[in-house]
Amino acid sequence: MHIAPFDNQNKPIVDVEDPTVPLNYFNIVKLKKGEAFEYVVPGYETCIVPATGTVDVDIEGFKADSLGHRVEDVWDGEPEGVYVPTAARATMVCQSDEAEVFVCGARYDKVLEAFTVRSDELDRVQYGSDDTKTHRKIKHILGTKYHGKVGRLLVSELFTVGEGGWSGFPSHKHDTDRLPDETRHDETYNFRFKPNHGSGVQMLQREDGKAGDAYHIVDGSTICIDNGYHPCAVLPGYQMYYFTILGGLSQRSLVQYFQPSHAYQIETIPGIKDMIAKFK
Repeated sequence: MHIAPFDNQNKPIVDVEDPTVPLNYFNIVKLKKGEAFEYVVPGYETCIVPATGTVDVDIEGFKADSLGHRVEDVWDGEPEGVYVPTAARATMVCQSDEAEVFVCGARYDKVLEAFTVRSDELDRVQYGSDDTKTHRKIKHILGTKYHGKVGRLLVSELFTVGEGGWSGFPSHKHDTDRLPDETRHDETYNFRFKPNHGSGVQMLQREDGKAGDAYHIVDGSTICIDNGYHPCAVLPGYQMYYFTILGGLSQRSLVQYFQPSHAYQIETIPGIKDMIAKFK
């Protein structure tokens, strides 16, 4: 499902028990200096990640001050985040002139401990190549490094390297719990383009060998993926970013099932096996 950009007025874009991606939660909060925003999401663990700007965060006494340092856009520096336990009350106060903040979550009933992820604590991976049109960089905010501290939530920022190319290829899905071959993980994206008048396409093929759907994605588009194979591409001459939220049904580690007709291309893309291993 494609949700076109709109002024959500700091209200969830993907709310709890969403009919398409019930395991995910997503809000974009926009603040000006000195403004505060408070939230509680029962039944969901969440993570606060400033897209731009700086906020001070208080999670029932746990403090993450000066979170986020990007000014111009998501290409302007490294991300930071803070993990918010299930049903905890979190308050953020804008310290910069303005801030745009992603609040993402996954359904999880246990209560863990809050912690901060600073820019020097990210888990990074770069894979693909210009020749295969798959060159990509991933910055894991809640990745393998925090596996024992998070319940079901995986949070990453994904960038195309260069201008143009494909991401999420070879086509894969993760809509069914059938270990060891696949896990059920709902997934939500928010896209940005540089320059911001750029755009791309999100494919969604429900069944191998049959025609699927395609969505025209623009700066600020949100995509919710419930099932099917889902590669995406950016127009030549533009860079693409997407904020990625994964919520597992029965476990945190993601097991992708690669589309049978394209799976052999895993062997043609440099470093892709390292990428696969990082979604744990």
